[in-house]
Amino acid sequence: MIHLDRQQIEVHAFQTAKGSNPYCGDAFYLDVQDDYFLCVLADGLGSGQYAYESAKAVTSIVEANPEESVDTLMDYSNKVLLRKRGAAVGILKVDFRKREFEYSCVGNLRFYVYTPAGKLIYPIPVTGYLSGRPQKFHTHKYPYEEQSKFLLHSDGFINVKTRELLGGNHSVWTMTDQLKAKQVNTTDDMSFIVGTLL
Repeated sequence: MIHLDRQQIEVHAFQTAKGSNPYCGDAFYLDVQDDYFLCVLADGLGSGQYAYESAKAVTSIVEANPEESVDTLMDYSNKVLLRKRGAAVGILKVDFRKREFEYSCVGNLRFYVYTPAGKLIYPIPVTGYLSGRPQKFHTHKYPYEEQSKFLLHSDGFINVKTRELLGGNHSVWTMTDQLKAKQVNTTDDMSFIVGTLL
């Protein structure tokens, strides 16, 4: 569990492992600086130690290169998975100065942004997973408004009414509590990251 509360963003990340497995096959990394927010979620194929190693390899390479673009970070993530099990990967980078965000995903992760005007943004991910093989990426770029809310989750997540959750006048802690209450799935690793752009 990680909770970050800064001038430009408040965000909470939470995960659980499949069953009683000591290794979670999902991994995430969050970084907030004066001019950007960087977030990566990786879901290693399968579960257990090898899934964990793949997911951790992705978050480690992103953590080591925070200044790079989303496209470059996706490419690095793909390359670091060569001869590993592979992973679904989503990377979000928010530029506070330009007031825009970039998002790219390969695999069965889901990302939503809900604007104060009532618009739900849902970038379609590229199917498949990263494994070191040549891969096409599709990076989406959008402007954002203050008080926009977002949710990023792995496929072990039990779906909620996303528009209702993000569209309500809820704090990050309230949204987190509502999401945790729904996550009773013990048959897969699960991660979610929820936040508000301030």
